[in-house]
Amino acid sequence: MKAALLPDRGVVKVAGDGARNFLHGLVTADILKLAPGTARFCALLTPQGKIIADFIVVEAADGGGFLLDIPRALGATLVEKLNIYKLRAKVVIEDLSSGLGVLAAWDGSGTTEHGLCYADPRLPALGMRAIVPPQLAADAAADLGAALVDASEYEAHRIALGVPQGGIDFSYGDAFPHETDMDQFGGVDFGKGCYVGQEVVSRMEHRGTARTRAVPIRYDDAAPQAGVAVTAARHNVGVMGSATGGYGVALLRLDRVAEAMTHGEPLNAGGTLIRLVKPDWARFLFPGETKATTGDAKATG
Repeated sequence: MKAALLPDRGVVKVAGDGARNFLHGLVTADILKLAPGTARFCALLTPQGKIIADFIVVEAADGGGFLLDIPRALGATLVEKLNIYKLRAKVVIEDLSSGLGVLAAWDGSGTTEHGLCYADPRLPALGMRAIVPPQLAADAAADLGAALVDASEYEAHRIALGVPQGGIDFSYGDAFPHETDMDQFGGVDFGKGCYVGQEVVSRMEHRGTARTRAVPIRYDDAAPQAGVAVTAARHNVGVMGSATGGYGVALLRLDRVAEAMTHGEPLNAGGTLIRLVKPDWARFLFPGETKATTGDAKATG
């Protein structure tokens, strides 16, 4: 088992008598059904349905409200946005990132008394996480029976699974939940009531209008740089995200990729040939498919 303290993650706390209903009315997941010891992946959206911040919500111990496992760079922005919606709600919103961090652990199981543990709700293969004071990360890893490794090893694990990360695989404020695969990772509850941006997201779900997706890719040569254009016969079909060790994530227009495939045009990212690979978790149609496939991941293109 491996564990890594993630320097790019922070923690925001939402507490008070009205915290559960407050969060439930704003984010894309059902917080009313969130039980202690479990977590929800969700996002706060703009009224137009774009992602302001995506995060993992877990209930704090002993009724202490909710802890949000967030992108650290968005801590101040998220607190500001939540406070705008607070109005008369009996909640207190705090950025605790100066004293709390997030430890990820994978390739095994365990628990620790040094932090609040929860399974990553996006994908079982991502393992578990723990909100801990950074100075106790080594102790928490020892409790878990895990080797404490550099965060780059977790990053490689995430990329190999094809799980997108905001800020590198898509831009906050410019992407819809479907485009970042939140619908595939349980990040959107389509059966709950209203939340900010709900109408747009619901319409995309029912009409199947998400043409752009963050998808796993493979390559054999030098790793493409994040942000370079992905092209097919010099036509832009998307943008490259994170990549390492032959694995990567790219934000692509799948209809344009499908057209390129019909003409036998390879995909190129900054001089490196890339190919799409459908992972087990993807339930949407990949280019070249006539119906969604399940089972082992398969290469397409």
